[in-house]
Amino acid sequence: MPESQNRIYLDYNASTPIAPEVRKLIAEMLEEPFGNPSSGHWAGIPAKEAVEKARAQVAALLGAMPNEIVFTSGGSEANNHALKGVFFAAGSSDVHIITTQIEHPAITNPCRFLEKLGAKVTYLAVDGAGCVDPDDVRRALQPSTRLISVMHANNETGTIQPIAEIAHLVKGTGVLLHTDAAQSVGKIPCDVSKLGVDLLSVAGHKVYAPKGVGALYIRGGVSLESFIHGAGHESGRRAGTENVPLNAALGAACELAASWIGMESVKALRDHFWNRLQAKFGEKVALIGHPIERLPNTLNVGFVGQVGAEILGRIPRLAASTGSACHSGNVEMSPVLHAMRVPPQIGMGAIRFSLGRGTTKEEIETVVELIGQVLA
Repeated sequence: MPESQNRIYLDYNASTPIAPEVRKLIAEMLEEPFGNPSSGHWAGIPAKEAVEKARAQVAALLGAMPNEIVFTSGGSEANNHALKGVFFAAGSSDVHIITTQIEHPAITNPCRFLEKLGAKVTYLAVDGAGCVDPDDVRRALQPSTRLISVMHANNETGTIQPIAEIAHLVKGTGVLLHTDAAQSVGKIPCDVSKLGVDLLSVAGHKVYAPKGVGALYIRGGVSLESFIHGAGHESGRRAGTENVPLNAALGAACELAASWIGMESVKALRDHFWNRLQAKFGEKVALIGHPIERLPNTLNVGFVGQVGAEILGRIPRLAASTGSACHSGNVEMSPVLHAMRVPPQIGMGAIRFSLGRGTTKEEIETVVELIGQVLA
């Protein structure tokens, strides 16, 4: 069997393949409609209709109104728009932002950029399971606080944050609440009303849509500075002619994702995977992240006394992610694992396995055996 057919992909948190139905739609949309959605003639109107259909599909998955959805080039742009949009809309550099130490760089780096412009940012600690305490968020509030940004679920550990509790504690303060939901959309419920958020980011390639497309939910009545200035596209919130095929692809992917919420079959396979690892390696393997409040597809484990990158390096057919990186011969844990205070003997050996719709039990059994051979 060719090596390419023997490969095993367990890195769905990094990126997902495009769903077949979405791929088919893209091919169709590359041909028709080809007009500019802003044009009011026979070529432009169908394009506009396709974009608005996609907007409604994304909104439906989030429990939002279509006019609250702004299409972006991906999750990073959505996060940048939320943070910078709030900062610049304030009309002053006297802006305080609250976030956590375990956010994706698409949050932490914009925060550091805004600090250069005068913003004050509080980076909250998390507990050993990677969870932030809502009371810590409340205690961090200041008169100048304008925004709280806490990810819905962590990309490395899968730990789900108490967004609804945070929303309840800050309700009535006038502070906006944003959540980076790149990892959670399509896996667990992301109803914006139940979460109580004002802003929510979506990344297309995490939900079986293509790379290069995403969305930002902006609750009605919330005013942000436009991220890209130009003509009045996206109701004046993001200039640039709409990418009709990619927007339509994201809409279709969100519609498909509705039937996968909870991912019960994937969760059962993930739990089977963990049970098999425990049975084979015992105390030589440790779970990283929250044991229950965790994405149904995510399993982050630390192989005690090992180096995760070295394990994966000896299994080239396996695609997964490690929680450590090697710099000039030194192995360093990720900032997320550092923030969780994971012991180095566990964190250095961390590997994140993220399962997807196409993962099979046979693949899981094969991975357990391959790791066993490496560690024998």
